[in-house]
Amino acid sequence: MTEHAHGAHHHAHGAGHGEGHAHGFDQNRNPEDFAAYLARLEGEDRDAWQRPDEVVAALGLAPGQIACDAGAGPGYFAVRLARAVGPAGRVYAIDVEPRMIAVLEERVRAAGLRNVTPILAAGGEPLPPEPCHAILIVNTYHHFPDGVATLRRLAGRLAPGGRLVNVDFHAGELPVGPPPEHKLSRDDFVAAAEAAGLRVVDERTFLPYQYLVALAPR
Repeated sequence: MTEHAHGAHHHAHGAGHGEGHAHGFDQNRNPEDFAAYLARLEGEDRDAWQRPDEVVAALGLAPGQIACDAGAGPGYFAVRLARAVGPAGRVYAIDVEPRMIAVLEERVRAAGLRNVTPILAAGGEPLPPEPCHAILIVNTYHHFPDGVATLRRLAGRLAPGGRLVNVDFHAGELPVGPPPEHKLSRDDFVAAAEAAGLRVVDERTFLPYQYLVALAPR
């Protein structure tokens, strides 16, 4: 697998399909055309390559545990995390975009889930209010203004034995995801995680376009 390091160019894109450079971005680096952005995040084809149930299974969550989706968007993973931890567990679904939180709240209500707490991130930092057994970051790391600092703070919110799991697109041209210059290769991400005091404890390769790296504090 050849990976080209593009450096730490983790700026704007949507969290789904490559939308190129034609779109404007707001202060949270999300496309201004919110409806189109949401459609990309929710596209029916996403399940085929995102394999969300396998991703959640890789977290190894048990009923009653606490999970966090850092950069939850409209709740694509949050609702699945909620089912994994069950009614006795809790899920914090965090996003910087108020419109995403509104969509998420409606989705949680419609699904009848009482164990999901949507949180609008203060100052852009997706920090859960209590220690979590799993913190999941999907296609979101490049949105963090200071990735290493945010990873360090997220690591501080892990429960004993907890894991931070990052899923993001491989470097280079892919049929889905952001343009190459907006991506961070797996090796560059792992270097950032190590700088944040984390170590790789597990890695899965079942995703066709993304890496999945599980981290724990050193």
